[in-house]
Amino acid sequence: MTSAETRERLLSAAADVFAQRGYDGTRVADIAAAAGVSNGALYAHFDSKAELIVAALRAHGRRLLATVFAADPGQPVTELLLAIGRSLPRRRDASGYLIIEALVAARRDEDVARPMRDYVGERGDWVADLVRAAQTGGELDSSLPPNALAHFCLLLSMGSALVTPDLHAVDEEEWSALLARIVAALAPTPDSAAQRRTMKVQIDPQRCHGHGRCYTLAPDLFGEDDEGYGHVAGGGAVPPGHEHAARLAASNCPERAVDLLEGA
Repeated sequence: MTSAETRERLLSAAADVFAQRGYDGTRVADIAAAAGVSNGALYAHFDSKAELIVAALRAHGRRLLATVFAADPGQPVTELLLAIGRSLPRRRDASGYLIIEALVAARRDEDVARPMRDYVGERGDWVADLVRAAQTGGELDSSLPPNALAHFCLLLSMGSALVTPDLHAVDEEEWSALLARIVAALAPTPDSAAQRRTMKVQIDPQRCHGHGRCYTLAPDLFGEDDEGYGHVAGGGAVPPGHEHAARLAASNCPERAVDLLEGA
């Protein structure tokens, strides 16, 4: 076998063994035996069991978002999120249980927690980017904080891996109806649409001490002058989809030198 083939056999075996026996109940030797390789061959590719479980999760974990998006890349973002949400209460396959083992292990083992923070963070960033795209397209209220909404989606997704139909079942039609109500509540309102068209920002030079948080948090809205003080870009007009960044910059300025002008 080539090195790449050996690595893939190890990842596939790790996904199966971790899902069946759990993280604590799995030995490195068990994975090597399931892959048909020696322990030495395993350690040539992975330094530890902790590294192996996150690598297996990346390679063989459930990819609902990618699968649904690939099926219809042109569908509205809200429909994409709804399609994923509708699948959450269904029975899990072996790869679905892999995330449970990784999450539980991360609670007890810092060696697992470190790569899991990256793994979960990447997925949160993907969902937040989808939210921003939906806000730009007018599907979601632009005043919603994308990262908070992404966190909510992660809680639903990963929580559903723990609360399986064997523990608590829900009627699929009722679940779909609830999700539709939630998405409808996140849609733009006439007031939020008006704010998106008219929001502006400005910096009070008397209060600005040059901490730079405004242009660090919202580089599309603020810049740095020759003396290191902040200044607004584009005359202070906030483009659609950047309202949350403007509010974030204003709330994080230590001197409250950033002012928001909504409806101006």
